[in-house]
Amino acid sequence: MSKKFIVETSARHVHVTQEHLEILFGKGAKLTHKKDLSQPGQFACEERVTIVGPKKEMPNVSILGPVRPETQVELSATDARSIGIAAPIRESGDVAGSGACKIVGPAGEVELSQGVIVAKRHIHLTPETAAERGVKDKDVVWVKIDTDGRKAILGDVVVRVSEKYAPAMHIDTDESNAVGAYNGLEGEIIEL
Repeated sequence: MSKKFIVETSARHVHVTQEHLEILFGKGAKLTHKKDLSQPGQFACEERVTIVGPKKEMPNVSILGPVRPETQVELSATDARSIGIAAPIRESGDVAGSGACKIVGPAGEVELSQGVIVAKRHIHLTPETAAERGVKDKDVVWVKIDTDGRKAILGDVVVRVSEKYAPAMHIDTDESNAVGAYNGLEGEIIEL
């Protein structure tokens, strides 16, 4: 059995609470399913918002569903710098003391005093696939990416294990461009 896993590019996106969804899109708003993502139960939505930073705006940013307990904006480091937001590299959900922004929707806007991060690269694994690879939840590993002309070894990759996951590694658009990522790209955990 192969110990490789798919490597996916996670583009800029927003996770919202139900309260913020209704402020942005109107009372009683629901997320409109556009397409399923690789992680079970996760989906891209039809709804789009504008992220406003101190320097400029970033329009047409996708919302991912379902709604979350806390609103969070995930940008690449290049995205964050271009609109003037100091966004730390963090695991999803770790937003305490992170970057601030305004989110604008067709019905209203939300000021976030924190919640903007550059997502730390990570691998989703089931308990079975984690055991096969000899890793456990929260381990930090190295992953070999074997692309033509852009081979790389990425460090500081957090392993996230849950029965709710499907095996996949997520990198942001900066990292994707740096390694020349493509659809179907695979990665492999290595020892250094």
